[in-house]
Amino acid sequence: MDDFSSLIADIASIYSTDTIFILGKGRSADEVRKDVFGGSLVIGLNDAERIAPTDITVFHAEWVKQGLRASGHRSQLYVTSTDFAVPGRKVLRVPHHVMTQESSDLVMQRFLTDELALEDILFLTALKIARIVAEARGRPQTVYMVGFDFQPETGYSHDITTDYAPQSADERQARISQQEFYFLNTLYFLQQSSLVVKHVGARAFSAIAPDDLNRLFLGSAAVPDAPRHAVSVVAELTTNHFGDRARLERMIRAVRAAGADYVKLQKRDVDSFYRKEQLDSAYRSPFGRTFGDYRRQLELSAEDFAFVDGLCRELGIGWFASLLDQPSFEFMQQFAPTLVKLPSTISEHRGYLAHVARTYRHGVVLSTGMTDQAYERWVLETFTNCERLFLMQANSAYPTPLHECNIGVVRHYDRLSKQHRQIVPAYSSHDLGWKGSALAVAAGARMVEKHVKLGNTDWAHFDAVAVDLTTPKFREYVEAIREAELITGSEEKRVNPTEHHKYFVQAAG
Repeated sequence: MDDFSSLIADIASIYSTDTIFILGKGRSADEVRKDVFGGSLVIGLNDAERIAPTDITVFHAEWVKQGLRASGHRSQLYVTSTDFAVPGRKVLRVPHHVMTQESSDLVMQRFLTDELALEDILFLTALKIARIVAEARGRPQTVYMVGFDFQPETGYSHDITTDYAPQSADERQARISQQEFYFLNTLYFLQQSSLVVKHVGARAFSAIAPDDLNRLFLGSAAVPDAPRHAVSVVAELTTNHFGDRARLERMIRAVRAAGADYVKLQKRDVDSFYRKEQLDSAYRSPFGRTFGDYRRQLELSAEDFAFVDGLCRELGIGWFASLLDQPSFEFMQQFAPTLVKLPSTISEHRGYLAHVARTYRHGVVLSTGMTDQAYERWVLETFTNCERLFLMQANSAYPTPLHECNIGVVRHYDRLSKQHRQIVPAYSSHDLGWKGSALAVAAGARMVEKHVKLGNTDWAHFDAVAVDLTTPKFREYVEAIREAELITGSEEKRVNPTEHHKYFVQAAG
C-alpha cells in the first residue's frame, strides 16, 4: 500500500489543483468539454480513456484490454488484477473482489478500510485512489463524477464507437442499475470526509449540470465558436511534452481551455543539429545515459505531428512549430503549414534563413533575440516574399530583467508595419508574469508568446519563465492580454457612446 500511495502521489503531484475527475462512459460525458480535464488528475474506469486522456485507469475485466488498445493507451498508470503490460506505462496489480449475493454487504465495509483492491463497483476503487491523493496533499479534494448516468438505456458516449463488453443488454441493465444504489450509499459514507463528491448530470442527486461544469472551469472558453482575437496568444510548449503523446494532449487541451489561439512546438534534426561529441556526452534522464538519448526522445515524429494537427482541428486552436534547421523545415512541409517560426537561436544561420525566405510564401514568425539593427535590415531585405512577417521582439535571457525587455522595440516594429504591410509586430515573453506582454499589446503587438509546462519532474530542465498549466497562471496570463487588448482599443479618435457633455452650451439669444 505504501508503494502504491507513493506512486499515486507522484502522478498527482504534477497538478496543483484540489480537483479530481472520475470518468465513466455514460452519454452525459459528451456534454462536458474535454478541455475541462486539462489541469486536474483524471481517473478513468475500464476503457473510458477513449473519451479523454486519463492519468490512472482501473479495470479488472479482460475485455477492457481491447478498448485500451483502441485508445492507444493514454494513461500513465493502470491498476488491474489482470496480466497486463504496456511499454512505457506503469502497471500495478491488485486483487479483485468478485461481488456475490452473499458478499455484497461487505463492499461498503471494505470501502472504509485502507485495503486497495478492485471492486466490481469500480468507482469505489477510484474513490479510494482519490482518498490516497487527499492524504498525500494533506487537504480535502473535490471529486467530479463525469459520465455516470446509471441509466443503461441512454447508451455510451459517442466516443465509444465499439462496445467490447460481452454482456447482454439484460446483464448490462442489471450491472449498471445496481451501481446507483452504491453511489448514493457512498455519498452518505463520505460525509465529513476528505472527499467532496459531486455528480455531474441531470439526476435528482446531481450536484452540477455539464454546462455549468464547463463554465466553472472554462469561463468564456466554454463557448467553442468564440471569435479570434486581434492579438494572438501563443503557448510555447517547447519540448516540455517529453515526446509523450498523452502528456502532449493534456498540454494542448489545457492551453485551449485557458483561451490561447495557438500551440507552438519545436522540431530539429538531432543528429545534424548537434555535434557527435555532444550527443555522446553523459546525460542522466529516463530515456538513456547520453544527451543524444535525451534529445531524440523529445522530438516528435510525423505521426505525432499528424496527431497534433487532428487534435487542434477538433479543439479549434491553431498550431505551428519552430523549425531549427533545413531538414526540419522540409519535413514540416508535409503538413502544409501556413505559419512557421524561425527562433533567435538560429539568427546566425543565414543560409538556412535565406532558403526559407526564398521558398516559403506563407507566414513567418521571426524572433529577434540576440540581434541588432543590422540583422533587422538584413531581414527586411531578405524576407520580401512571405505573406506575413511577424517581427517578434525577444530577449534570450530566462528570465529577462525588466530593464532589458525593451517593449519600445515593439513600438518600432509597429511603425515599420506602416511602411511594410506584411510586417506584424509581436513579442516573445521571457520575462516573468504578464506585465511585459500587456505593455507590448499597448505598443502594437498583434502576437504574444509565453512558455508553458505541465507540472514538474525531478530530472527535467524547465526554463525559469515557463508557466505551469496545472495552475491558473496561464489562464490569468491570457485574461491579462485580453484586458490589455480591450483597454488599448482603436487608434481612431471618436466620440464613444458612454461620453456626454456635463455642461451644455447656452444657445445664442
